[in-house]
Amino acid sequence: MTSDTPSDKLSLLWKVPQRYFQQDLLPLLADLRLAIALLLTIALFSISGTVLEQGQSTAFYQANYPEDPALFGFLTWKAILMLGLDHVYRTWWFLALLILFGSSLTACTFTRQFPALGAAKNWKFYDQSRQFQKLALSAELDNGSLDQLTPLLQQKNYRIFRDGNKLYARKGITGRIGPIVVHAAMLIILAGAILGAMTGFFAQEMVPSGQTFQIHNIFDAGPWAKSQIPTDWSVRVNRFWIDYTSEGRIDQFYSDLSVLDTQGQELQRKTIHVNEPLRHKGVTLYQADWAIAAVRFRINNSPMLQLPMSQLATEGNGRLWGTWIPTKPDLSAGVSLIAKDLQGMLLIYDMEGKLVSTVREGMSTEVNGVTLAIAEVIGSTGLQIKADPGIPLVYTGFGLLMLGVVMSYVSHSQVWALEESDRNPPDSSTPRFYVGGRTNRAQVTFERELLEILDRLSQAESVAPSVATVTELSSVS
Repeated sequence: MTSDTPSDKLSLLWKVPQRYFQQDLLPLLADLRLAIALLLTIALFSISGTVLEQGQSTAFYQANYPEDPALFGFLTWKAILMLGLDHVYRTWWFLALLILFGSSLTACTFTRQFPALGAAKNWKFYDQSRQFQKLALSAELDNGSLDQLTPLLQQKNYRIFRDGNKLYARKGITGRIGPIVVHAAMLIILAGAILGAMTGFFAQEMVPSGQTFQIHNIFDAGPWAKSQIPTDWSVRVNRFWIDYTSEGRIDQFYSDLSVLDTQGQELQRKTIHVNEPLRHKGVTLYQADWAIAAVRFRINNSPMLQLPMSQLATEGNGRLWGTWIPTKPDLSAGVSLIAKDLQGMLLIYDMEGKLVSTVREGMSTEVNGVTLAIAEVIGSTGLQIKADPGIPLVYTGFGLLMLGVVMSYVSHSQVWALEESDRNPPDSSTPRFYVGGRTNRAQVTFERELLEILDRLSQAESVAPSVATVTELSSVS
């Protein structure tokens, strides 16, 4: 009678989950149907993240996705917030889909692609004539030899393996490596997407010319994004301006930015515009919007004064900014200033809402018995600020993906040859030479190549075409 030791029991317990993983879970993960289903699901939710505005306030979704009537009958602001569709790429279920898809790719790579590559790198000689009948293209010649065939295959860039009267040749092993590179590239892309979702952030800032700011107005951020938000440098808006066309339309708007350290020393300076951002320590600042921040003016001989300008509600009929300037010390009278752009033209309205004058930047006008001089209309630059540490991985993955796709189109071609003597009857000797091959793609091109080799082999014998039998099967065994 024997008793199991604790180590034997532990080994037995370990074999149960190991057997489950190898026999049940691993084949399921490596199933192509699961990978396709996951890929389509990820694509579907990625589209929803593109169509639905991301990172907006609750009030925005309440205004644009009301409960009655619901979009498509079910999509309301409550559903969007509950499902996390306002930040799709950072939800736990989207990240879980990415991880599951990555696991499926990894399982497929190790259970299918690596074994296929290993089989392609190994060579096996055919030593019986009947083995050639299984090939997509095979031939039996009355004359021929391996010595004559070898240089013909070398001219076609085949790698030759020979053992006595047997030969094996292959080329295009790159085509077997290509799918592995594609899988590795997709895993790198997934890793970059997960890293960006967990550690990236998105912010917006509206900053008047001449002011310095640090990044605070963050709209969307990953759970580990705190380390990416800069605290050791700030940005100064040296100047913001707009170029207009001859018709008065906006041509381009620019921001002259300086990156400052904690002591106020300039680390980097660049003038940005649309599609030309500033990048510093993994943070990218894009030119995205503009506004009118304030107006500087004098009343009679007063010191230079400055009042903020606020954007007015126009119900979608253009953009206007306005402010109210008192013309009496007791604030009993004043005028309203309205501006629509930074070209310097301001409209002046009295307290009854009547247009009483217009004035340009650098000029003055008489209103309510005082001289109002406009010194400057100060603009604000609207900046979108983004940090995504996963972008280098994503770009690297896409580069490898393109390389892997190109590699996958390389045909993996194999050729076998056998030189033997069939003694029948015993007192005679009739040499027989067998050649055959197969490929995983470009079947017609491979057949033409192999037939050309056989034709040249026949010509080398200086006899009529010596191909006795050519068998073409409809499928590759």
